[in-house]
Amino acid sequence: MDFLRPASWEEALAAKAERPTAVPIAGGTDVMVEINFDHRRPEYLLDLNRVGDLYEWEVGEESVRLGASVPYSRIMEDLRAELPGLALASHTVASPQIRNRGGVGGNLGTASPAGDAHPALLAADAEVEVESAARGSRRIPIDDFYTGVKRNALESDELIRAVHIKKADGPQQYSKVGTRNAMVIAVCAFGLALHPGTRTVRTGIGSAAPTPVRARAAEEFLNAALEEGGFWDNGKIITPSVAKQFAELCSAACNPIDDVRGTASYRRHAVGVMARRTLTWTWESYRGTRNASEGAA
Repeated sequence: MDFLRPASWEEALAAKAERPTAVPIAGGTDVMVEINFDHRRPEYLLDLNRVGDLYEWEVGEESVRLGASVPYSRIMEDLRAELPGLALASHTVASPQIRNRGGVGGNLGTASPAGDAHPALLAADAEVEVESAARGSRRIPIDDFYTGVKRNALESDELIRAVHIKKADGPQQYSKVGTRNAMVIAVCAFGLALHPGTRTVRTGIGSAAPTPVRARAAEEFLNAALEEGGFWDNGKIITPSVAKQFAELCSAACNPIDDVRGTASYRRHAVGVMARRTLTWTWESYRGTRNASEGAA
């Protein structure tokens, strides 16, 4: 196994173009596990740790450009206000040591359905910035990024450079079920984001289908129910019947398997519970902020 160590982004792209089978490694929290268990034996490892651009982020007027290697710990500490859903997801990632090394780019590159960042990225309507030496840069909408079990939309000579995530304009939540409290792969996970500016809701489900998915039917139902009931304007509590139907539609969006961490039926049930709870939490937060602003006015 050859170890390639580019010192810049341009060198990294050139190395990937010359050796398309090279496996990128930054935090190494996914790749090294596969290598250590002999599940993967790549001919080349492309070490991106010296590429400083990947550790930078930029907060714009409407979105955050997050470098692929920005550690989860930095998201938790510095981007909680702009990216609350992803910050909550970052809290659930493994241990402090791994949160100091791992980044969103690794989750996206591995594309495991159990990756902790995926539900939050889906709910926030992110875009993945990728680049190749030959074709330049492009952005892939997060909805189009996951193409199969541990497969993504990257071409063989492309590398993930950054993720563009819209700044939260409303409450966001994230919930995860595991077989213990820490250092655990998700049995299932759920992300929810309210977008008052567009009066829409987006979801993200992890570890309950071959790829991370959205509960689109649940979103459409809730968007219609909130609009028809005037909930965005009147700030009323969401009725139990609406919350129950939303949870059932989220469960129906799953296509899970039985494995050592949980059964398919349990995953469907747990996703429904998390959907109902996160909807309650986010809506109460929205109501509190809305009522406080009206009181100040």
